[in-house]
Amino acid sequence: MANVVAEHITKCFGNVKIITDFNLEVNDQEFLVMVGPSGCGKTTMLRMIAGLEEVTGGNLYIGGRLINDVPPKDRDIAMVFQNYALYPHMNVYENMVFSLKMRHVNRGEMDRRVGETAALLGLEQLLKRKPRQLSGGQRQRVALARAMVRDPKVFLMDEPLSNLDAKLRAQTRTELKRLHERLKATIIYVTHDQVEAMTMGDRIVVLKDGIIQQVADPLTIYHRPANRFVAGFIGSPAMNMLEAGVVSEDGRPALMLGDFKFTVPGGLEPLLPYLGRRVTLGVRPEHVMVEGWPAAQPVPAITAVVEVVEPMGAEIYVYLRAGQGDLTARLTADTVFRPQDRVRISFDLNRLHFFDQDGARINVA
Repeated sequence: MANVVAEHITKCFGNVKIITDFNLEVNDQEFLVMVGPSGCGKTTMLRMIAGLEEVTGGNLYIGGRLINDVPPKDRDIAMVFQNYALYPHMNVYENMVFSLKMRHVNRGEMDRRVGETAALLGLEQLLKRKPRQLSGGQRQRVALARAMVRDPKVFLMDEPLSNLDAKLRAQTRTELKRLHERLKATIIYVTHDQVEAMTMGDRIVVLKDGIIQQVADPLTIYHRPANRFVAGFIGSPAMNMLEAGVVSEDGRPALMLGDFKFTVPGGLEPLLPYLGRRVTLGVRPEHVMVEGWPAAQPVPAITAVVEVVEPMGAEIYVYLRAGQGDLTARLTADTVFRPQDRVRISFDLNRLHFFDQDGARINVA
């Protein structure tokens, strides 16, 4: 396996810039996930690594080797596509060995690789079937197997689970992580699904408009998002965002949220430069407390109206309308609310996030 390094990568289609000054090192044996909304450039970046798109500017390296002008077949990578891209007239065995035949691998070695990979992915009984005789999950495993038999330096995966149903997608996420642990492979995985990113990646790259917003492990991304975009994109339901004023209370900064003035246990000194201005207050749904919940410390309460209740089994999502803005709360399943109920809500003051008007994170604690 090998590391992958991108140095100041730029990609333009005509006068349209898709990727801007992309700098990243993917470590050897790392499972790295690139995530972002549709059109952010993540698939384009993956295709440049694969050699399917030319690099407009900058340099790409695999295992220390500059690959800008290296043909795709000579980059020693394997790509798994969203639509699996299996040859419909070939059976599973023939699909798996096709690339090996092109490399003139001998029959004994091909059979050995296919046997090992088929056993690993549970495909032994499917080797004589055509793709049309397979389920979506089976086709996805065949696409993975075809990539694995090549024993490449780097695996590139472009939303390989997007065509699966929800249950199979969750199951396959787990299988892919187990597979990564066995193979010790370098994997670059592209998705627009932030749940996949959080559950699968050793590190996550969050992209917006072709620009890296943050690179970090999943928990850092979740608990310390670099800016408002990352905070709102990662997490389901999304983080609540409220506009708050920064005011002075006995010479120290406090927050005004509607009619409520409050501070936090550790103080808000980092907000001193924002006195008299507004900041964005971010609160995860699980840190919104609704009347009836015991609070760890005295907190201000906001009157709100329940609009929608979504039972999720082990928990419920409650969507609230308040004068300060719409809010979502994630509550335990034994909490009972109905639409149009009037409630009082407050926040876990140790878990608040703050962003300036440009969207950059303000580190309060």
